[in-house]
Amino acid sequence: MDKKTIDNYFSAYFDRFGTSLPFSGADAGGREAAKAAFLKEGMPDVSQEAWRNFPWEQILHTTYRMLPPAETYRPVETYFQCNTQDINAEMFPFLNGWYQHSNAPLTRFPNGLVVGSLREAVRQYPEQTLPCLRQLPDFCNGMVAFNAALWQDGFFVYVPDGVKVHHPIQLVNMVQADEDILVQPRNLVILGEGASLKLVHCDEALQCKDALINTVTEIRLGASARFDYYKLENNNNQSAMVNHLFIRQEAHSEANTHTTIFNGGLVHNTIRVDLDGPFTRVNNNGLYLTDGKQYVSNFVSVCHHSTDGVSNQLYKGILDDEARAYFMGHVLVEPHAQRTEAHQINRNILLKDTARISAKPFLEIYADDVQCTHGATVGQLDEEAVFYLRSRGICERNARVLLMHAYAKEVIDKMDIPALCERTENLVGKRLSGESVQCGDCMQCSKKIDFQISPLDF
Repeated sequence: MDKKTIDNYFSAYFDRFGTSLPFSGADAGGREAAKAAFLKEGMPDVSQEAWRNFPWEQILHTTYRMLPPAETYRPVETYFQCNTQDINAEMFPFLNGWYQHSNAPLTRFPNGLVVGSLREAVRQYPEQTLPCLRQLPDFCNGMVAFNAALWQDGFFVYVPDGVKVHHPIQLVNMVQADEDILVQPRNLVILGEGASLKLVHCDEALQCKDALINTVTEIRLGASARFDYYKLENNNNQSAMVNHLFIRQEAHSEANTHTTIFNGGLVHNTIRVDLDGPFTRVNNNGLYLTDGKQYVSNFVSVCHHSTDGVSNQLYKGILDDEARAYFMGHVLVEPHAQRTEAHQINRNILLKDTARISAKPFLEIYADDVQCTHGATVGQLDEEAVFYLRSRGICERNARVLLMHAYAKEVIDKMDIPALCERTENLVGKRLSGESVQCGDCMQCSKKIDFQISPLDF
């Protein structure tokens, strides 16, 4: 499919929705600048390595509609039930891209923590939000500019200097509609100096026709801050999901990302991390399970701009049937980023000859005092190990599931929330056994919740 066709397809949405979204008049959120960037550059195409195999034909076959927010509050328990007491998280739900709340679009906790709707945060906290929204990320492409120009709402978190949020915050993005829809959340998380936060980000398609979900999430970490990000993606085969996660880190800060893809017709994840200060650290971990005709791509880019930085990438995939996957890991070490330590690895198991994976780990090093490694493997299950388990009375099917489960556990065990680690491991076991995975399986939905903002001991 040629680039002009793709660009024209997305350009039509500016006329359809450009004037009906929040802050579209005065350009307080940088919409016009983002639109200009899109019209200048257009959508990424095969000339960009991360998009070389992207199946645009799966997106451009229909016309999506962006739904307006509900006129009246719809109780979240009417469409989503979640008991998160084991994870002990405060849940913030979004439906079709709009924040659902029962008492306030934005909540300020006694310790200064602010959580809620981004569009409301623009009104109440312009000094924190507008500088970020008006500036496109350094690593920008057409899908990012498209989101920045037409974002509808999003998740906002502000953690003041020195505040350590003891309980995880859970963001749940749900898609439920009886028509083809476009969902464009833009999330912004800001951590001050010495602050810490754990964010669990769940994507779930409850019931819908075709959906295009284009998400941009920006994370800004002050000096000595720590951020743990858990991304759980479980959408139906009619969904196309494009995610961009941007992280900027100042000196002595640490970020850990954990991405688990259970399901989805088309999934494209990009993570870009800029280590701006010395003694920064980032760990990016990922697990993707695909079958049928699903397509999953992961592009992880880490840029070492200062000395004594550490980065690690570990991504594993299991592909079945005619599934396709693509992984590209990029590490850039600039000339003055001496004493950098960077490692990246991608491992894949193909369960059938019809499955396909392209893996391209890549190091770009301009400093001489570094420790950097990279590698990728593609193979099948060890038949000797399968035979060993069968000799112990385990049937072949269960033997293969056990081996795949053990293979995936290396990534799962890196999660720092024990209850979430256990739930994720259970979901992976179900997925590998061929069972349908639902969001309720993760959170053990057993009762309706009274969704009121009742602050935990933050």
